[in-house]
Amino acid sequence: MKKTALIIFLTLAAVIGRAQSAYDAFLFSEDNYEGTARSVAMGNAFTALGGDLGAVGINPAATAVAKYAQISFTPALTVYSNTTKGVSPYADGTLPYFEREYKNTKAAFALPNVGMTFYWNTNRKTGLKGVSFGFVANRTNSWNENLYAAGRNSTTTFMGSMAANATANGYRGSELNLDSAYDYYNWKDVVGYHSGMISTFGGYDDEFVGASEIIYDRNGSTEIALGGPIDQEYGRSVSGSKYEYLFNLGFNVSDFIYLGVNLGFSSMDYSYSEYFKETAIDPADFEIGLDNGQTMYFSQMKYMYDYSVQTSGVFGKFGVIITPGYGLRIGAAIQTPTSSTITERWQHSGETQFTERKYDAYASSPQGEDRYSFRQPYKANLGIAYTLGQLGVISADYEYCDYSTMKFKRSGINDGREYFNEINAEIKDIFGASHTLRAGVEVKPFSVMAVRAGYNLTTSPEMYSAWGDKLPMLFTQNASFGLGYNSKRSFFADAACRYTFATDEYFMPYADYIFDGDEIASPAPEILNRKNAWKIFLTIGWRF
Repeated sequence: MKKTALIIFLTLAAVIGRAQSAYDAFLFSEDNYEGTARSVAMGNAFTALGGDLGAVGINPAATAVAKYAQISFTPALTVYSNTTKGVSPYADGTLPYFEREYKNTKAAFALPNVGMTFYWNTNRKTGLKGVSFGFVANRTNSWNENLYAAGRNSTTTFMGSMAANATANGYRGSELNLDSAYDYYNWKDVVGYHSGMISTFGGYDDEFVGASEIIYDRNGSTEIALGGPIDQEYGRSVSGSKYEYLFNLGFNVSDFIYLGVNLGFSSMDYSYSEYFKETAIDPADFEIGLDNGQTMYFSQMKYMYDYSVQTSGVFGKFGVIITPGYGLRIGAAIQTPTSSTITERWQHSGETQFTERKYDAYASSPQGEDRYSFRQPYKANLGIAYTLGQLGVISADYEYCDYSTMKFKRSGINDGREYFNEINAEIKDIFGASHTLRAGVEVKPFSVMAVRAGYNLTTSPEMYSAWGDKLPMLFTQNASFGLGYNSKRSFFADAACRYTFATDEYFMPYADYIFDGDEIASPAPEILNRKNAWKIFLTIGWRF
């Protein structure tokens, strides 16, 4: 089987060490609001309701509705689940790799919402009847993933893909061997070369072979193939959270129009680590001839990648709630684009082991770092609600967010702005508008007790072309329910549970590289990661 290379894309590294992508922009911008247990239980459909600290980030006019001061805090427990298995490339469903199914869970405790507001009654019968002000911290996204996949492969290898990529890109071993290679080449390939995963062969400086591959002659033609079956493992760990910190001011005008404004500060802390490991079933299948005439045998390798990002930003949000009467409530809010500063760090490392331990090799890249500006998209939402006196309320929201307006920026002259222009053009091509529908209901069977339920659906902003039209690719769904207790004095307590329906992620740890002409002869592994989450919220608070 002849090995040639077709370079599709590199999932982890870009030209030097790591470069921004359109999908990074989405990672920095995507929100999945949490809040208090009451707002979560009702699907966060609070644009037209207000009165709750979980609603302040959705509509700043929420505080003006409540004619009292309040303070509350909301701890939460989240249980994330990942189920992984290989995806068959064949019509009969047979799996040549990652054939085992694994399920991993990970739990995390956090404080997604805390805040306080104060209300000043002007004692006027009309006009400006009250002013509210306060502070709320609310989590708008979180990550806590622990993924593992494994299986046996007899046709392709991570190191073979790396070698094919180095050959196709015209790299030279003499150049990759230099310490300064990190300044000019893909860090992933440089680490692979320095850690013994790939090497040149046959006296050629621009032909590469993986440590798990053998070289042989077939009818006068040099062939390269996987030496024998290997066990492959893939692991990923993701953690982090995104918060917004809101300074709020609200105005009650004649108990008819409620106005609000937020000055918001956002922060995000995100960490991503992954590794790929290959182990020889029988090292005797992987004989490697050395220049000195000796031989050694491949045993195992491990490649690792670590990435972290911190962001900080500022934005404004304006909202209104109108109560025309008869229990009807109408709300609207708009949020300005968030102006953010992004700081990224990343590092690649790898190790290769052989049966003769004196040939073992390890390499680690420098720690890369970059800092730049980024603009997150604006958002707009509308809401309508109907109150049934003391019996309960129903509410529905619609939120619009145009992710095509995301934009990377740099301030200098010769600092990669041309590359950012290309990525910004890619953002406009890949992403469009995301639409979110939220609905909630609250019923009070007793004056001190409330039963709640909610649902929301968000379409993916990622677009694809079908018959000349761009259509949404995916959507995510959350369902929630909860209970509430209000004492006859100031104390209140709420509990909620939210389930995020399973979503599917398909990814390839390394690209296809074995072809017969233009056809893929041996597909590289593809893994399906099915993920869902349960979140439990408890809010404790006082009104006074």
